[in-house]
Amino acid sequence: MTQDTGSAPEAREPTAEDDLVEAMPRMQMTRDRALLLGLFVVSVIAFMYFVLPELSDVRDTWGRLGDGDPLWISLALVFQVLAMASYVLIFQGIHVPPGSPITYRESYLITMAGLAATRLFAAGGAGGVALTAWALRRSGMPRREVAERMIAFLVLLYGVYMAAMVVCGLGLYFGLFHGSRTFALTLLPAGIAVVLILVMLAIGLVPDDLERRLDRYKPRNAQLAALVRRLAKGPASLSGGVRFAIGAVRRPDAAMIGTLTWWGFNIAVLYAAFRAYGDAPPVAVLIMGYFVGLLGNLLPLPGGVGGVDGGMIGAFVAFGSPSGDAFLAVFVYRLFAFWLPSVPGAVAYFQLRHTVHGWTEERQAATPLETVV
Repeated sequence: MTQDTGSAPEAREPTAEDDLVEAMPRMQMTRDRALLLGLFVVSVIAFMYFVLPELSDVRDTWGRLGDGDPLWISLALVFQVLAMASYVLIFQGIHVPPGSPITYRESYLITMAGLAATRLFAAGGAGGVALTAWALRRSGMPRREVAERMIAFLVLLYGVYMAAMVVCGLGLYFGLFHGSRTFALTLLPAGIAVVLILVMLAIGLVPDDLERRLDRYKPRNAQLAALVRRLAKGPASLSGGVRFAIGAVRRPDAAMIGTLTWWGFNIAVLYAAFRAYGDAPPVAVLIMGYFVGLLGNLLPLPGGVGGVDGGMIGAFVAFGSPSGDAFLAVFVYRLFAFWLPSVPGAVAYFQLRHTVHGWTEERQAATPLETVV
């Protein structure tokens, strides 16, 4: 009897043809995940409507919700629309190369659908990153370029985040800006931001041809060689994305303006929400409290619900804002910035599927049929 000693075939690398027929990430949710998410949402609603109103201070605060200044509430809505327009502007400028079928309409659909996938259906495995990557690959973009452009997008967007943390944190701590000088809310976040910025710049020094260089030292073991190649792809893509971002900064355009206005208009929504119920904190405190509160997104909660809200409220109270004003301002901000875009985002998800299907039909129509003799 002959024993088969052949090694198992290596996993095939995805090709460009695979990307063009790849299925859309589905907004699916298992029964267990749906049950957990449902229990979480019900618990949050029950806490907000039945427990919070029974607390004397919160009862009075909750009663003020309908007393907000209509002018400032309307301005908050306008600022939110401008923030979303800025996001689409960044996406079009960073993700879309010349000759791509993606226009501003498709960029709107991808960004809005991605937001909905992240915020409403992340527990089902269809996050915004997967959806965005799928749409870009289906447009005909190579996987490596998709990865680098998506990394550059995040580097640019969150580079502004980190830079603001450094400027406002140091400015508050050393008394350059008016506001609290609490170490944990100023110097500590600024220090962390500096470290992250330096790490990103260091990643940009990784050679672009790292995979090719490692091929020279290919191990004899085929499985180990395949592992080395896979491990090399990550740093190479990260490095390419960082260099792409640095190049975009050196040649500023409308997308670079969008990276500033995206954050600026989001903070303007929060400012308008504060003004609707009272006075807003100083600008540096508003920016720092906003960014420190966003760290709640790191908590393993669906869409950051509860973590971001609590983080922002806690940060502003620690900076000296009245707890009632902070609660109402953050509640209104999250209503506009988090929940409001989810409705058109869910619609955009289904529109995007139809649009990408149209790309496939156009590509098939443009491909001449082979005649079989």
